Amino acid sequence: MNTPYDAESLELRRAIAADAPAMADVYLDAFKATYDFAPFHDEADIRRWVRQTVIPHLESWVAIDASDQVVALMALSSDALEQLYLTPEWWGRGLGSRLLALAKQRRPRGIRLYTFQANTRARSFYEHHGFRAVRFSDGAGNEEQQPDILYSWAPPDLP
Repeated sequence: MNTPYDAESLELRRAIAADAPAMADVYLDAFKATYDFAPFHDEADIRRWVRQTVIPHLESWVAIDASDQVVALMALSSDALEQLYLTPEWWGRGLGSRLLALAKQRRPRGIRLYTFQANTRARSFYEHHGFRAVRFSDGAGNEEQQPDILYSWAPPDLP
């Protein structure tokens, strides 16, 4: 039986402009709960980026709880999972797996993504879901200047 705390009970839908403030909240809350360093951009820039870039230029999705609150966001480009963030209270409940399954469904030929090396939770999660580490970097190529990892997933029937 689905409960308000069950990931299967959440609505997944395409993000709309009105979701931008809540999506930025999810991003900021998850980032602060995960890392001991701050995002490169300040809060105002992140809010503007979600509103002006993520929603209009990426295939953006949100998870909505029983009280109509955005509790997760996912954004896809043509071949990459650009963003996947959940509010910390939803970590470990299957919502990330549900969103990742949607990403694989939407990009059936394969997906790449980056995560920071320090994010051991994300690394374990992606590896559990069939992603393999392709490249480790020293962080010179990202704004936060934090060591990162490029991951890749392709379905078993593709070379």
